[in-house]
Order: sequence, then C-alpha cells, then structure tokens
Amino acid sequence: MTTANTAPRAGRKLPGWARSFGAQIIAALVAGLILGLWAKSLGEPAEGQANWLTQTLTTIGASYVSLLKAAVAPLIFTAVVSSVANLRAVSNAARLAWQTLLWFAITAFISVLIGIGLGVALQPGATDTPTEPAGFSGKTGDWWAFLTGLIPSNFLGLEAATKTADTGALTTTVGFNVLQILVIAIAVGIAALKLGKPAEPFLALNASALAVIQKVLWWIIRIAPIGTIGLIGKAVATYGWNTIGSLGMFTVSIYAGLALVLFVVYPVLAKSHGLSVRQWFSGAWPAIQLAFVSRSSMGTLPLTQRVTERNLGVPRAYASFAVPLGSTTKMDGCASIYPAVAAIFVAQFFGIQLDFVDYLLIVIVSVLGSAATAGTTGATVMLTLTLSTLGLPLEGVGLLLAIDPILDMGRTAVNVAGQTLIPTIVAKRQGILDTSLYNAHRTSDPFADDAVADAAAADDAELAGARA
Repeated sequence: MTTANTAPRAGRKLPGWARSFGAQIIAALVAGLILGLWAKSLGEPAEGQANWLTQTLTTIGASYVSLLKAAVAPLIFTAVVSSVANLRAVSNAARLAWQTLLWFAITAFISVLIGIGLGVALQPGATDTPTEPAGFSGKTGDWWAFLTGLIPSNFLGLEAATKTADTGALTTTVGFNVLQILVIAIAVGIAALKLGKPAEPFLALNASALAVIQKVLWWIIRIAPIGTIGLIGKAVATYGWNTIGSLGMFTVSIYAGLALVLFVVYPVLAKSHGLSVRQWFSGAWPAIQLAFVSRSSMGTLPLTQRVTERNLGVPRAYASFAVPLGSTTKMDGCASIYPAVAAIFVAQFFGIQLDFVDYLLIVIVSVLGSAATAGTTGATVMLTLTLSTLGLPLEGVGLLLAIDPILDMGRTAVNVAGQTLIPTIVAKRQGILDTSLYNAHRTSDPFADDAVADAAAADDAELAGARA
C-alpha cells in the first residue's frame, strides 16, 4: 500500500526583478517598441485605414485611457473632502494651519513656474511630425470659460457635449468637469468641517469610499504595463523613433526642474529664514533618501515625521499635523513641476499651441489642485487633472506612464524634502522651532543625540500645555 504525498508543492515564483512594477513597465516599453516597429513595417492595407496590429494597439491604449478617466472624478471628490476635513485635528492651531497651507502654496507656485519655464525652453515634446490624437476635436478653454466653468451646473460636475458624426448624425457625450468637482468637494469638506459631530458619519463614509477608490485605482495602475504596450506601440507605429527621443528629453526636463527646486529653491528659502542649509540637508537626508528608493511619500511618512521632530526641531504637536498633511498635499515634484512640463510636452507632441491663458491655468491647477493627489501612487491623477482642465488629449497620460518609475524616484524625493522644510520654516517664523536641536551635531546616527531630543520633547510638552 502506498501513501500519496500530500505535502503541497512549492509553486515556482518569478524572480524579484520580474515582480517589480518598474521592471514590468520597462518590459512593456520594450514590447511596445517592438510591436510598434512591427506594425509600422506592415504598412496600411488600404488608404485611410490602419493595419490589424496598429488597430489592436490603438484599442488597448484607448481602453486604458478610458479606465483612467473613470477613476478620476470619484477619487478627486473623496480625496479633497478628506484633505479639508483633516483640518479639524488642528482646530486649536488655526494660525499654524493657515501658515502651513500658505507656504505649501508659495513653494508650489515657484515650482510650477520652474516647470513651465523648462517646458517652454527645452521643448521636450517638439517633433517634426506631431501625432494627431484620435477623436480630438481641438483644445478647449479660455479665461472666461475657466471662470464660468468653476461654477457647478449640477452636483456631480457633469457636462454634456453634442457633436456631428461623420455620418451626419448628432451624438451626445457626457463627461466630468474636474475643476467643478474640486469646487464641490472643497465646499462639501468645509461644510462638514463646520458641522462638526453631525458630519462624522459622512466623513467616515467618505474615508471608506476613498480607500475603496484608491484600491481600484491601484488595480488600474497595476495594469499600466498593458496600457503602455498599446500607447507606446501605437505612437511608434505612427511616428517611429521620434517618440523615444521625445520621452528622453522629457525625462531630462523633469530632473532639471527637480534639481532646481531641491538644490536651489529650498536652500534659498531655508537661508532666508536664518536656517543653516547644511543642517537642513543633513537632518532631512534620511527621509529624502528613503523617498527616492521607495517612491512613496506615504510609505516614508513615519521617517519624515521623525526627522522633522528629532533632527529639525519642529514641535511634535505641530509636526503631527503638518507632516501627514504634507504627505498628501505638499508635492512640488508630482503636483507642480511634473504636470507643468507634462502638459507642455503633451501639447507639443500632439502639435497643439498653448497661449498665456493655458499657462495661467497650469499654475492655478497646480497650486489649487494638489489635494487631488492625496493617497495615490505617482502623479497620474494630477496629470489627468491638468490635461482635462486645458482640454488636451488624455492619451498623453498613458504615453508618459512608460517612464513614470524613472521619474517618480526624483519626484518623491523632492516631495518629501518639501514636507520637512515647510514645517521647519513655519515653526521658525512662529518662534516655536527648537534651534538647539536643529543645530545639533550630526553623527553617523541619522538622528540627534537622545539627550538633546529629550530636552526638545520636554519643551514640546510645555508648548502643548500652554495651548491647552
């Protein structure tokens, strides 16, 4: 009598590099290149028609863009409501809260101007043969349309558009106005904040909905390699190697902007407030370094808050508000530099002219719309928000996802650097920064000496008691 071996067999696991999302995106980029060149070599079977492979790649890419569109509206609404509602945790420190938000906006404004300047100067998306996006009827939006468009016509921010099809029939499409959703979400968040306890069930429901939507968005982002194959393949099939050259120039433009903010703008702000630049860099560096590797502001949050308190001398009572808020809304890399350069890239790549009003809209959306990035991976939603506001083709979102892992490392590092600097500046301006802790000697240990940190904690407790 034989006994069957019931021990489970260990399943074969993919190697670590193959399970990496970044590796999958790079593999998708290579696959898209190969398929695109193959589709280009097949030619066109008939005038005005694409071959079967180009049609397949186009369908895959368009389907992925549709998924992104579907997730934007509910994500922005729930994320902005949650961000506004977070202010209830600092009702006794309104002055610090508004100072923090003000400096978030100031640095975002500086960063987006740098992004626009680099996009205009370097022309990362300029090609001799610009792509013509399918179904794109032309850029929409002017200054007055923007102002009037801020006023919601209905609670959901829905808009209907009617156009004449090639057959002569009228077709009506319904879409979301992203800026109207922002206005609605801000109004609802403030109302819930004012109501207090009666609004708690609503805010709990909103937080739960945000978590669900974030999970769905993560699923969409996880299948980005499939969308990348379709979008890159279609672009290469149409215009060959021009696409790859443009993406390379786009990467250079982004990192040039990130370097200017991290190594010029932030040090100037620190120095202008009487803070040692070297002490700030050495104190914040553990968090900046982890952010670059992890590509996650939320994942770096515990370390970011610790270095802000123990290395930079920001009182814990204030840091516990400012740093978590910054991890969702203080994103100079993702929400300012990146969407500015990306919007200009998309316009240039598709041969669309931008005017002064468009650049002004980029500034406004970047400064006011950063709350839309709350809780998401990367800057996909912020880019979609900017392109939607300008009326630019959303095909550019999928196109840029191909190189997003490369960009996201630098973007996240700049985000986290700003999340440590702004609370430090505000604490210094309000006279609550522990300068002895900020200027403490740094050793191989990334944190200040325990004796100095304990003294700062005692001062923090005294500050909290005075506020109470």
